[in-house]
Amino acid sequence: MDAPNLMPLLEQLDDKVDDLEEVLGPLITQSLPKLSKNLPIMDKAKIHSMTAYVLESLIFSYLRLKGVDAKQHPVWTELTRVKQYLAKIKALETEPEQRTMTLDKAAAGRFIKHGLAGNNKIDLERAEKEAKERARAQLKASMLAKKMAAKETTATSSGADSAQNTVDSDDNNDDKTDEDAIKKDAGDEAKPKKSKKSKKGSLSKEERRNEKKLRRQKKEEARKARKAK
Repeated sequence: MDAPNLMPLLEQLDDKVDDLEEVLGPLITQSLPKLSKNLPIMDKAKIHSMTAYVLESLIFSYLRLKGVDAKQHPVWTELTRVKQYLAKIKALETEPEQRTMTLDKAAAGRFIKHGLAGNNKIDLERAEKEAKERARAQLKASMLAKKMAAKETTATSSGADSAQNTVDSDDNNDDKTDEDAIKKDAGDEAKPKKSKKSKKGSLSKEERRNEKKLRRQKKEEARKARKAK
């Protein structure tokens, strides 16, 4: 390399060495054990690892300046080892990432099924198991349907019985009321004149029919009056 091109690089190197001496001042003025005595464990690991890295880097740079292949020198192995320690410290300082992966059961089942395909015994056992599961599901569904149908039938029959009882009760009440009305009318007719009993035998058939017709009309009028109410 020509001298004019080398001088700027030497000046840059001199500046870097001055900066390095300033940074390493605390490490040079006192021993490393004394400096790291009161530090926390993580900071103590950092200062020991960084000090080793600085020393190994200086040796590596010195060998390069001397024209030695530093990567074939043992210092390169030590420098790599120190870098690994620094990476471990950095990993400990970084918060662990939350696991976002979840097990896909369906996909796992497909992989297992595909992996076991071709084994006749396993295929037969799997087919029997699936058939049993389907039969069990169908049985549960049919039992549930029967229970629902039985509940609906019970509710329908109960409602029909209640309605029929109500109708029968109304009919009985109507008949009883009609009978009471007829008895009352007959009593009213019998009270004014007791002599009608003696004349009953002498009534003609036409008069008896008219009398029955009159009673039926009264009975119908009484029913219509009750319904109108």
